[in-house]
Amino acid sequence: MGKESAAGTRRRGGRGARERILVAAAALFYEEGIHATGIARLVETAEVSTRTFYQHFPTKAALVEEYLRGYEAGLARRVEERLTQEGLAPQDQLLTLFVMVAEAGSERPGGASTRGCPLHNAAVEAADQMPEVRELVQRNKEGVVQQLTDIAARGGAADPERLGRQLAVLLEGATAMSTSLDNPCPRQDALDAARILIDQALPDMQSRQRS
Repeated sequence: MGKESAAGTRRRGGRGARERILVAAAALFYEEGIHATGIARLVETAEVSTRTFYQHFPTKAALVEEYLRGYEAGLARRVEERLTQEGLAPQDQLLTLFVMVAEAGSERPGGASTRGCPLHNAAVEAADQMPEVRELVQRNKEGVVQQLTDIAARGGAADPERLGRQLAVLLEGATAMSTSLDNPCPRQDALDAARILIDQALPDMQSRQRS
């Protein structure tokens, strides 16, 4: 049964507290920013006490890391599901990643702002204050480049490493520009540009019929 704090904020018992903190962090960090979200805001939203918070996360940085790992794992699962569709050739796999980015931009609720990639946002906010977070994001982005490079190699690209880097720049730039302009159009622009780039690097793609 819930309890009221001295300030009147409802507090729930410890069962499921860790998950509630992570859910609150995912929403608040993404919508309001990591630095702008203090411990008081987190515990109020998660309906836990400050003591309970620190029992699960010794520091705010530890919570940020856990939040990012959870986002990273969920994104990896979604990407893997799309890339392993039956009959999806390497060329189409490369484009699928851009389709996913474009779809994410078109799924905003009415009036919602474009926030961009949580990992990129965290890297910008963390700077030198959260080195573990910065390293986590760096490993993720390096992994994206490697994944694109591997797919490009399977598709027969003459220089898969170069194509992988170029496509990674397009992906990252699309979300960053979309956030800066608060407009989903750059995501579609990146998809269109990726089609041209892949056509040039993988000539056999030109004969494919694409929607």
